[in-house]
Amino acid sequence: MSDAWAARSGLTAILITVPELAAYTDRWRSVSRSTARPQVPLTELIPPHVTVLVPWVAEPSDADIARLRTAVSSIEPFELSFPTAGQFPNGTAWLKPEPFDTVRSLLHRVFAAFPECPPYGGEFPDAHPHLTISSSTQGGPAVVAEANAALAATPAPTVQLTELGLWREGLDDGVWRRFATVALGA
Repeated sequence: MSDAWAARSGLTAILITVPELAAYTDRWRSVSRSTARPQVPLTELIPPHVTVLVPWVAEPSDADIARLRTAVSSIEPFELSFPTAGQFPNGTAWLKPEPFDTVRSLLHRVFAAFPECPPYGGEFPDAHPHLTISSSTQGGPAVVAEANAALAATPAPTVQLTELGLWREGLDDGVWRRFATVALGA
C-alpha cells in the first residue's frame, strides 16, 4: 500500500461519522497515528468514521452534492453497529460495520455516482467498509484481540445512520472538518 493519495493535503471525503463511538474507540485511536500525519493521534485528526469515498472532488459544487443526494436518496436511515474487529494485511486494525452488506451497497452507489473519484485513489477499487481503530504501523493481532475482547465484554454503541458527512482536510494542520451533510432517504 503506497498511501500516495493520502500524502496530499486539502482532500475532501464522504464519511459515515460516528462520534458516539469516540469514548469506546479512543483507547486505540488515541495512541495510533496516520501514516500521512504521523505526528498527530487519529483522535485529533478526525472522529471515528467509516470512509465512504476519499479522495472526493477537490472543490465540491452544488451539482456534486446533488449527485450524491440522488445516489443515496433510496437508502433509508438504518441502525449501524460494530460487533467485531479485524485486520487488513498491512496491519490496520478496524471494527466491522453491520449491516455490512447495506454499508457496502451504500459505498457502491456513491462510487457509481463519482466514477472520476476512485476509492483511495484507485488503490482499493472494491473498498472494504471499516472503522479504523489502529493504523498499519500500530495495529496488529494484539490490537484486534484486545478489541474483540472489549466488544465481547461491552458492545460498542449502536447508532442510527441518517446522513453522510462531507469533510475537508485542513491544509495547514491536517485536521478534518465537516462542511456539509447529505441526508439518507431524502
